[in-house]
Amino acid sequence: MMLNDLFKIYQLDANETVRIQQSKNEVHQHDFEELIIGVKGQLEHFIDFKTNTYSAPFISFVTQGKNHRVKPLLKDDEVDFWVIRFKSEFIPETTFQLYAHFHENATLTFPTAACFDRLITLCYMMQQETRQSTVDYAVIKQLLSTIFTMIESERKRQFPDVQQQLKNQSTTFTSFLSILEENYRRPEGVNYYAEKLFMSARNLNLICQNILQQSVSEIIETRKLIEAKNLLLTTNRSISEIGFELGYQEKAYFTNVFKKKAGITPSEFRTEMQKLISE
Repeated sequence: MMLNDLFKIYQLDANETVRIQQSKNEVHQHDFEELIIGVKGQLEHFIDFKTNTYSAPFISFVTQGKNHRVKPLLKDDEVDFWVIRFKSEFIPETTFQLYAHFHENATLTFPTAACFDRLITLCYMMQQETRQSTVDYAVIKQLLSTIFTMIESERKRQFPDVQQQLKNQSTTFTSFLSILEENYRRPEGVNYYAEKLFMSARNLNLICQNILQQSVSEIIETRKLIEAKNLLLTTNRSISEIGFELGYQEKAYFTNVFKKKAGITPSEFRTEMQKLISE
């Protein structure tokens, strides 16, 4: 299924679960981020080339581009999942951190109710905002960011030793992301970031491949693309101006790079998003 919405939230119940179980459900990938918050029922999830079954309460986060398959399962004849789907440019400042945090750790079970109840409250708040005559996406962004902050806090409580180990392993990667945030608008390549980190370009590429399965160049281009989409969506700047701000000297080259990664040109993306928001 392809999704063009910037943000979507809905509840999955027992009837929808039965429909999914009876339909063809193949391993797939999508071009949006997906967070499933399981309140009741079970989830059979194939991701990172293995299958596990989780009982509610749990959360499961699937970053875009990952091959996976989800099968909701009835438990005591009940299923209640919140499903949140959003484009990476919706919260660009946290997207890469999400990729790192959830790499091979897609699902987290919640042993206590207090924190989980607050997640459900935030879901209701986001759903209510989407039903307003004029949706304030800034409110939804803030609520969604809060959800991920609370999930990460719970993960640290559950796995303090693992968190420290991951932190040690990904210190360089985190530093790279921090430097990237400050410099992605510049026309700099792999060597620039490697020098900033006092390491070889080869080693930096190895770390990035290990954590995100992307080269340094791909990550730089992806970050530029996220910001390009953000600027196309939120400003009236010309395509040339946006490209120049992101380190592309020629409009044609920027358009080609954008189309190669996004599948459509910058102007087509802007038109599509404007239609979407005005609906």
